[in-house]
Amino acid sequence: MPALPPPADNLKLSGPGKNTPTFSPDDISVIYVLGGPGAGKGTQCANLVRDYGFKHLSAGDLLRAEQNRPDSQFGNMIKDYIADGKIVPMEVTVQLLENAMTDEINKRKETGTVRRFLIDGFPRQMDQALRFEEAVCPSQFTLFFDCPENLMQERLINRGKTSGRADDNAESIKKRFRTFIETSMPVVDYFEKQGKVVKVNAAKGPEEIYAEVKKRMGARGFEMTR
Repeated sequence: MPALPPPADNLKLSGPGKNTPTFSPDDISVIYVLGGPGAGKGTQCANLVRDYGFKHLSAGDLLRAEQNRPDSQFGNMIKDYIADGKIVPMEVTVQLLENAMTDEINKRKETGTVRRFLIDGFPRQMDQALRFEEAVCPSQFTLFFDCPENLMQERLINRGKTSGRADDNAESIKKRFRTFIETSMPVVDYFEKQGKVVKVNAAKGPEEIYAEVKKRMGARGFEMTR
């Protein structure tokens, strides 16, 4: 697979034999944020960035940015995968995330202020999880927003009226739900067996959800920074 153009240096896709993480969990804290489409992950991530000093990285946003970049070798492929509700090949997503983390750390190297990363909508399947943990950085835990499908669908339909996103339509939404259940829930189950899942009831209002998030973050040793 050709190299992805990185945000800073001329990085290449990590080789398949790479088994030493780029970043140490002693230096960098990574929290995965998972939940079905429409579970409210983005809203809660914004709260955590504001109050806990995290850098928010959305796997979906990085993929859409790469899709829209004029000279991207992967743009059309990413567009087709997203429209079909499928998961983009693991190597592309993991490398985009590693590039974004490296770029942010380099920008803040003098102050050393960014040491916490929220990775939103990732990992969406087991190969992504295993690859990232092995090659980029082992995570602290997965923050999982648990929400009924009918409520998530209602939220997405309403969002689609103004979002302009190609995948906020009834057909794509159904595909995304199916993909999440079949491929992402096994990831949640995998980390839950390791005691590395924080499950939050996302059927409540945003403020109630965040109150629970803060309580659970404190229990895991994360204090507010502001």
